[in-house]
Amino acid sequence: MAVREILKMGDPRLLRVAQPVQAFGTPELLALVDDLHDTMVAARGAGLAAPQIGVDLQVVLFGFERNDRYPDAPPVPRTVLVNPVISTLSDAEDEGWEGCLSVPGLRGLVPRWSRIRYQGLDEQGRAIDREAEGFHARVVQHECDHLIGRLYPTRMRDLTKLGFTSVLFPEMDAQQSDD
Repeated sequence: MAVREILKMGDPRLLRVAQPVQAFGTPELLALVDDLHDTMVAARGAGLAAPQIGVDLQVVLFGFERNDRYPDAPPVPRTVLVNPVISTLSDAEDEGWEGCLSVPGLRGLVPRWSRIRYQGLDEQGRAIDREAEGFHARVVQHECDHLIGRLYPTRMRDLTKLGFTSVLFPEMDAQQSDD
């Protein structure tokens, strides 16, 4: 449908709590999902949440076969997740480097639950109930944080591990470092 502008850190709209979706399969919801997809692909993202394009609804899209911004990451199934609920399956956490399309050019070392269960609905209202671990779990948690007005730097425990991608990972070319 359309590539939308991605809001950047500092925009107060990124700090709002998104509202649950009430109606499924509507032309408006399907258009939003198409816009999220087109915008995510154009920005080479691993995921995108509706609040990142200024829409206060609990809708996230994530997934890829391969992503050049995360070249070592395994594939994550393409998923539209509406009104998500995340629960942890273990107390174990992993720290990993994250970037965000709303925090361009930076990466930070972020702790996340290593194993989760996520539940919700797809854009047609069909139930989704999956378990995830590793990078898949990280992506889901990162995107769902956008629905509660959180950006990854607020999850970091050590801000000395926040920096420009081009400095932290000089082996990445300039095109890949524009998170």
